[in-house]
Amino acid sequence: MTLVAIAFIVLMLMGMPVAFAIAISGTLFFVQNPDLPFTIPVQVTVSQTQNFALLAVPLFIIAGNFLNSSGITTRLLALASVLTGRLRGGLAQVSLTLSALMGGVSGSAIADAAMQARMLGREMIGRGMSRGFAAGVLSYGSILTPIIPPGIGMILYGSIGQVSIGRMFAAGFVPAGLLWIALGATVTLTARRRGYPPERTSRATPREVGRAFRGGIWALLFPVFLLVGLRMGIFTPSEIGAFAVVYAVFIGLVVHGELGRKGFVEALEGSLSDVGSVMFLIALSAIFTYGIVYDQVPDQVAELLTGLTENVRLVMVLVATFVLIAGFFVDATVLIIMLTPIFLPLVRQLGADPVHFGIVFIVAATIGNFTPPVGAAMYAVCSILRVPLGEYTRESLPLLLAVAGVMLLLIVIPEAVLLIPNLIFGPS
Repeated sequence: MTLVAIAFIVLMLMGMPVAFAIAISGTLFFVQNPDLPFTIPVQVTVSQTQNFALLAVPLFIIAGNFLNSSGITTRLLALASVLTGRLRGGLAQVSLTLSALMGGVSGSAIADAAMQARMLGREMIGRGMSRGFAAGVLSYGSILTPIIPPGIGMILYGSIGQVSIGRMFAAGFVPAGLLWIALGATVTLTARRRGYPPERTSRATPREVGRAFRGGIWALLFPVFLLVGLRMGIFTPSEIGAFAVVYAVFIGLVVHGELGRKGFVEALEGSLSDVGSVMFLIALSAIFTYGIVYDQVPDQVAELLTGLTENVRLVMVLVATFVLIAGFFVDATVLIIMLTPIFLPLVRQLGADPVHFGIVFIVAATIGNFTPPVGAAMYAVCSILRVPLGEYTRESLPLLLAVAGVMLLLIVIPEAVLLIPNLIFGPS
């Protein structure tokens, strides 16, 4: 696998699309092993597309695009402003709250960061915030979106690692809350030092709060319906994806009445592009994964790490650190697909709960979306707001430290991750 890894890195540095870099480097494994039939790459690619559990991925992507076209986003923005508009940092605090509320809608950190940059970015700068600070908050705040169900990363991890997707969904709430608090506290300290004013000067009246909650109630209930459906056995993870699409269309057409013909077509077109890119990557990654399993890479990694320490917490710290550094160069989705088969067997062998590890793993992988040199969410926000990369990196460093601190806390205190899954589904 050494040649395969080198080829992958070289192809990525050349700027080749990730899916092709994975497929070509993975195919080199079969060139190195002539005893293996060369039909296997085709077979594993096709069989990956027939994985029933992965049907949830395109369905939730479609549901998210329909919800975004149904008018829910503007209603959630109004609710976020009511809830946190009086805090130090004004729109920066509102953007963090909106990311938390958007978790059940988009499920994608990159999509959330780009959307908020267009909605709030220029207003934040217009209120006196530095460009780098505004871009950092909009970028790092979107880490809340994939941690709150139904995050696509959770579905991928659960499908690849044979981990309960329902428990993964339930496990995201407390970590997301801790990340929200840590980022909010960082924004407050920065705003106080720089004199950034609140967005609202007066406390919201009960009528305003009630009206805002009524506007956003359907988005807030979405993850609740998902968990109830999974807990009661009404839906499988794949079936609940179909329910999510029906739910989104119903909200857009009947409840809000804002999903017209144009919005419907645009949501389908956006979904076609999103689903195509994600599923193409997943299908071709099967070639790479086959070589990993065949060469027993998980066993070799386990032997290496357990040679350093058999303390499961320290091993998780080492793995999270490796994933965080790898995220500087590789997209989060790719990391989840490629590294789950390597690291999950190791932590299972050491006695770690796969749900606990999964949340830490997804947080570590997602951080790469916000860091140079290849952070997709970072580039989306910086390009929209025209922020130099150096300024963004300097201004967002406190946010990176806050997120990394929460990740370390989650490793040390697994109960913070497993509390709600154990309450809903029982102890694992």
